[in-house]
Amino acid sequence: MDFEQKEKEKMNMRAKFSEELKIALKNKDKIAASTIRLILAALKDRDITVREKGKSDGVDEGSILLMLQSMIKQRQESSKIYNEAGRDDLAEREEAEIDVIRGFLPKQLSDSEVGEVIDGLIAKLEASSIKDMGKVMNVLKGEYAGQIDMGKAGSIANNKLSNV
Repeated sequence: MDFEQKEKEKMNMRAKFSEELKIALKNKDKIAASTIRLILAALKDRDITVREKGKSDGVDEGSILLMLQSMIKQRQESSKIYNEAGRDDLAEREEAEIDVIRGFLPKQLSDSEVGEVIDGLIAKLEASSIKDMGKVMNVLKGEYAGQIDMGKAGSIANNKLSNV
């Protein structure tokens, strides 16, 4: 790993968005620039919402990662609808935006890795039934935001807790 990449990883998410926007504008990458602007606008909206609730720092990194995952999910649904309607041009744009957003997320855990994490949490939290699903999911959202698709994790946790 080169020096520049190490420095990028140290940056917080907000600085990373700004830096990548500058790069996209410099490279005249219209899709990346517009997607990053959408991310920044969504982030600003969330910051305003939490500031009204008394949190002056804005949203935290975990919330930003969850926001990015939500943006990806929205675009996946839109892409599917566009493909079904025969609008391949719009579907391709949604896919390109997904690629840009994924560039800000940490390495995603595989399904088997997610299963191992959930097994560990079930043991750690002494979860014994489906009633403990909320506890497991709260820890997952807090500790693994951006690394796990929470929809898949919920399904895996549900299966594991049903069989405990």
